[in-house]
Amino acid sequence: MYKVGSFLEKDNDKLLAFMQAHSFAVVIGANENVPAATQVPLQIKVIDGEIKLLGHIMRKTDHHEAFLANENVLVLFHGAHAYVSAAVYENPASASTWNYSSVQAVGKIKLLSSEETRLAIEALTNQYEGKDSPAAFHHLADDYVEKHLKAIAGFEIVVTSLDGIFKLSQNHPKVNRENIVKELSQSDDLQAQEVARQMTENG
Repeated sequence: MYKVGSFLEKDNDKLLAFMQAHSFAVVIGANENVPAATQVPLQIKVIDGEIKLLGHIMRKTDHHEAFLANENVLVLFHGAHAYVSAAVYENPASASTWNYSSVQAVGKIKLLSSEETRLAIEALTNQYEGKDSPAAFHHLADDYVEKHLKAIAGFEIVVTSLDGIFKLSQNHPKVNRENIVKELSQSDDLQAQEVARQMTENG
């Protein structure tokens, strides 16, 4: 991670809020020094001050084998990003850059039992489906659920360290920041517009 002081976010509440807002994250592990990664939706919970990430994966995949072999994982939560051209700087004869926000969580992964996996899938489904939805978990037939559970492994990650970088041109003078916000706000790129919004909110 690019840990430059002016970009580091140390407020855990802000980091957790970011993780909640970008919970479709990349979970990265390694098996005998060979990296493996998968992108999955996660539930983020704080229990007795401990951050836990819950999700599920398919069995018999490279990442499943990596998580079996090595409990140490890295989880990457990433948000909007945008190219920032030095053309809008007071001094355009400067380096252009890229603004972005991301949080990295290092932790220990534990694969869950079949019953725990069922509960994890139910909780995640209920998070996105209203109780009256025809796709709500309680509408699924037990035999359908049991059949699919055989191919799925739930997991829990206990977070041991958390780092956040919100790189939003904090190292630039006010006039540059205002010019960047104006430029990104006028872009057709929705991510650029979101970065402009974050910069305005960040001050």
